[in-house]
Amino acid sequence: MNKFATVLVLASICLASVSAQCPRIVTRAQWGARAASTAQLPIRPAPWVVMHHTAGAACTTDAACAQQMRNIQSFHMDGNGWADIGYNFLVGENGAAYEGRGWGRQGAHAPGYNDRSVGMGVMGTFTNAIPNAAARTAARNLITCGVSLGHIASNYWLIGHRQAVATACPGNAFFNEIRTWPRFNPNV
Repeated sequence: MNKFATVLVLASICLASVSAQCPRIVTRAQWGARAASTAQLPIRPAPWVVMHHTAGAACTTDAACAQQMRNIQSFHMDGNGWADIGYNFLVGENGAAYEGRGWGRQGAHAPGYNDRSVGMGVMGTFTNAIPNAAARTAARNLITCGVSLGHIASNYWLIGHRQAVATACPGNAFFNEIRTWPRFNPNV
């Protein structure tokens, strides 16, 4: 095999490895995001992952999750006056991850952590029940994906939104779930 073919094979193996760890990511264009202008994340790779729930309706289909993303973006931009949706990514109970601000962008989701974290969450209210298996798997895989792509530090810490600010988010049931996930930090 010549050198070019060897490099091509190795690159394909690396890309396959990364894509195998990443959930299906629905881009901003695919869910119909409005144009926005947000700052780059000043500390990269991000040393923190802050987990949320949206405390609204859950979604289990591509169409319903895309609509929820548009609703949340409109609330954040029109109601809160923010530059964009506050989260970097949200996950639906259809098992897909939805690009909010995306990788390398500063979020508006957890005061004191916005400039040093990736804010992600699951669409829905998870006070009394945890997200379904598809959503939990997608969220964990999204963290692994971020580490693999160099957007999240390999020695990151995971926290729930309630550990950053006084809130019930990400809901009692979901908070107890993420406490069992790798790299959860109980001592913020």
